[in-house]
Amino acid sequence: MWPYADDEVEVRRIQPYQASKRYRCPGCQQDIPKGTGHVVAVPTHAPDDRRHWHHGCWEHRHERRPGRTARAPRR
Repeated sequence: MWPYADDEVEVRRIQPYQASKRYRCPGCQQDIPKGTGHVVAVPTHAPDDRRHWHHGCWEHRHERRPGRTARAPRR
């Protein structure tokens, strides 16, 4: 779970051409491939704790239960 309040974080949008590495999204625990646009959340008082998130995972971070990852819908 993301421990920082919204007012403690600077959020930066990363354009696909800027995404030169692969990252692991803390929201869904899935890869963000190289060349994929995403967001970087940088805590203002702990910049080394920055994390790279999928856009959707960042937008829905408050709706996720702690320790849960995204699952495919049941059929």
